[in-house]
Amino acid sequence: MKYYNNLLFWHRQFFMLVEIENTDLSIGNDDILKNINFNLSKGEMKFLIGKTGSGKTTFINSIFGNLKPSKSDLFKVIDYDINNLSEYNIPYLRRKIGFVFQDFKLLNDRSIRDNLRFVLEATGWKEINEINNQISKVLELVGFNLPISKFPNELSGGEQQRVAIARSMLNDPELIIADEPTGNLDPETSSEIISLFKKLNSMGTSMIIATHDYNLIFKLDGEVYKCEDGSIFEVKRK
Repeated sequence: MKYYNNLLFWHRQFFMLVEIENTDLSIGNDDILKNINFNLSKGEMKFLIGKTGSGKTTFINSIFGNLKPSKSDLFKVIDYDINNLSEYNIPYLRRKIGFVFQDFKLLNDRSIRDNLRFVLEATGWKEINEINNQISKVLELVGFNLPISKFPNELSGGEQQRVAIARSMLNDPELIIADEPTGNLDPETSSEIISLFKKLNSMGTSMIIATHDYNLIFKLDGEVYKCEDGSIFEVKRK
C-alpha cells in the first residue's frame, strides 16, 4: 500500500496538470456546477460539450483563475492551488495557459507582428531578437505563411485563427484551453484547424476544448465531458 501511495503521489507530481475533486462553482447566489470531479494529465486532450448556459464557460473561467470555487476538496491547475490562489499569482498561472477564442480576439489596429509582440512584451519579454525569433517560431508551428505586416481584417477567418493559436503558444504553455475554436469557420477551414490541434497535441501540448462541433470531436482522440443540469460527467463516444 505504501508503494502504491508513493507511486500515486509521483504520478500526480509529475504528470497531472489539472486535479479537481468534489468542487462546486457558483456565481453570486446561483449554483452553476456541483460536485465536479475532473483531471487532466500532461499530453492529454479532453472535450467539454453542453448547451449554452450549461456551465462550460464557468468551468473554463475557474481553471483560468477567474472564479474561485464556492466549495472544493481539491482544485489544482499546473501546481497552483485555485482554492487559495492570490491575486499576485494569477498572472503567473495564466502565463502557463494558452487561450484560443471563437472570435479570435486579435487587435484590429495592429499588424500580426504587433499583435504577437504585444503579448510577449506584456508577459516580460524584453530582447527584440528573442521576441522576433519567438514570433517566427510560433507562426511556423501553425503554418502561417503570409506577411506578418498584414492586419487582422486582411486575413480570412482560418488565417486569423491560426494567428490566434500561435498567440496562445507564445509562452510555451503547458495547457491550451480552446473555447469553440471552429465556431466561426467553414467546414474546410475547420478541418485545417483540427489537423493543427492534432499536431500540437502530438507534440505533447495538453488541451481542453469546449465545442459544439462534433466533427472536431470525432476526428480527435480524447475523453468527452458534458455539462448538463449542474453537473459535469464523462460521456462515452459512439
